[in-house]
Amino acid sequence: MKSTHLSLIAGAAALAAITGFASLTAPQGAATTEAKAAASLPVERSSLVCPAPSTSDLAETRYTSFTPPGKDAGKGAEGEKGTAELKPALPVLDEDDPDSKKAEEAAKKAREKADKPVLAVKEPGKPVTAEADGSAAPALVGTATGTLAPGWAAQQTTTVTAGGARGLLGVSCTAPDTDFWFPGVSTARSRQDYVHLTNPDDSAAVADIELFGPKGPVTSEVGDGITVPGRSSVALLLSTLTDEAVNDLTAHITTRSGRIGAVVLTADDGSGTDWLTAAADPAGTLIMPGIPADATSVQLVAYAPGESDADVKVQLMGKNTTFAPAGNDTLHIKSGMTATVDLKDITRGEPGSLRLTPVEKSRATPIVAALRVVRGTGEKQEYAYIPATGPVGARSTVTDNRAKGSTLSLAAPGADAEVKVTTSAGSEGGEAAVETYKVKAGTTMAVTPKPPAGLKGTYALTVETVSGGPVHASRSLVLPEDGVQMFTVQTLPDDGGTVLVPSAQQDLSVLDD
Repeated sequence: MKSTHLSLIAGAAALAAITGFASLTAPQGAATTEAKAAASLPVERSSLVCPAPSTSDLAETRYTSFTPPGKDAGKGAEGEKGTAELKPALPVLDEDDPDSKKAEEAAKKAREKADKPVLAVKEPGKPVTAEADGSAAPALVGTATGTLAPGWAAQQTTTVTAGGARGLLGVSCTAPDTDFWFPGVSTARSRQDYVHLTNPDDSAAVADIELFGPKGPVTSEVGDGITVPGRSSVALLLSTLTDEAVNDLTAHITTRSGRIGAVVLTADDGSGTDWLTAAADPAGTLIMPGIPADATSVQLVAYAPGESDADVKVQLMGKNTTFAPAGNDTLHIKSGMTATVDLKDITRGEPGSLRLTPVEKSRATPIVAALRVVRGTGEKQEYAYIPATGPVGARSTVTDNRAKGSTLSLAAPGADAEVKVTTSAGSEGGEAAVETYKVKAGTTMAVTPKPPAGLKGTYALTVETVSGGPVHASRSLVLPEDGVQMFTVQTLPDDGGTVLVPSAQQDLSVLDD
C-alpha cells in the first residue's frame, strides 16, 4: 500500500488557502516526510461587510471595490478567475409592526434586490464604483473567490453637507470576526453613537456588548444576547444600553455564536460625524499612524483589559524624530478602566504618528487605544478617528482615492524601512504607477500620492513592505465643503491575502509498492 502522507499535506494546504487556516499532524512513525519551511499561498476566499452608510436623507455615498493584481492573475484554484461581489444585506423585520403584510412585501422586494450585486470586481487591478443617495442605502455583505480574493478591499465614503450629521464619513469594509475593541465611544448627551453589527452568513449570530468607563464597567442590562439575523445588519444606539451618560468609554463586542462585522458610527453635536473602526488587538506596544499636520486637537483614549494596570510612554513620531509631548510623556491606565489624555495640537504643523510603549519592558501590559483628531475650530471643525493598527506587512490596500485630497502616512516605529506604493488604474481610465519610499526609523512620512496618468474616476493605493522594519500606515481623505476641511482616516493593516501552509519533502526510498 502506498503512503498517503503527501495527499494529507496537499489537502491541508488547499484548506489553508481557502479558509486562511489549516492544521497538519503527521502520523506516528512518519519517517517518510520531513517538514520544510512553510510556503506562502494566496487565499482563495475572502469575506467583507459594510455597514448602512447613513441615516441622513442628504447623504451621498460612493462604494468602491478593488483587488490588487497578483502573480497568478486570472488563474483561480480550478483555473477560474472567481468573483468578488458585494450585495445588499437583508432587512430585519419588526415583529411588532402592526402593518406586518406591508413589511413582508417590503422584505420580499429586498430579498430580490439582495440577489443583485451592488459592486462586482471584474478583474484584478481595476477598481469598480457604485453610488447611493439618502438614508435608504443598505449595508452590504459579500464574498470574493479565486484570484479576486487575495487582498480584496472595499470602502464606502459618505458626504453629508448639512444638518447635525454634517461631515465626511469613510470606512473600509471589514472582514467578519468574533472579537472587537472600540476605545473612544460615548453615551454622553451630545453624542449619538450607533454600533452597526453585520452578519455575512446564512445563520444568525449572537453578540454581547460590554462598556467600560473611567471608573470601570458600566451597568447595562440589554447589551447581552443581541441577535443578528443571517445576511442582515442591526444598528444599536449605545446610550440606550445604559442609564449612565459617560463621555469616554471603551466598548468590547464579542460573539457567542457566528461571526459579524462591527463598526461604530459616531456623531457629535456641532463637531461632525465619522466611523470608528475596531482597534488592533490588545498589545504592549501600539501605533496610531497619520495625525494631520494641521490637527487642532488630539485626544488619546486607552483601556487595559487585563488584571494589571498599565504604564506606558507616550511618544510622537514626527517628520524627523521621535519625542515625548510636554507634560504627557507617560500615562497610567488602571485595569478595567478607560483613560483619556488631551494632547491638544501635538503635531504643531508637522505630520506625526503616536506610539505607546511600556515604561518597563518587562511589564508590557496589553492595552487597546484610539485617537480622536480634530481639524478646524468652532463651526468649521471636523473630526475623525485613528485606532491603533497593525503593520502593513506583506501588503495592504485602501480604495476611493480622488484626483485631490489623499495623503498617505507611513510610520516606521522600529527600524528604517522601504515600501512600494502602487496607484492603480482609475475606475474609468488611467494607467497604474509605482513609487518606492524609504522611511527613517522613529519618523512619519506624509506622502501625497501621484494620481495615475490619465485618471478618470477613483483609484486604489496599495502599500507593500520591501525591506527593513515594520511600517504602519493610514490614508487621510479630505473633501473641503464651505470652508470646512471635512476629512476621514482609514488605517492599512496587512490584508491577509496570503496564508502560510506547511510543505514537505518525501523520501521515495521507503514507499511501499
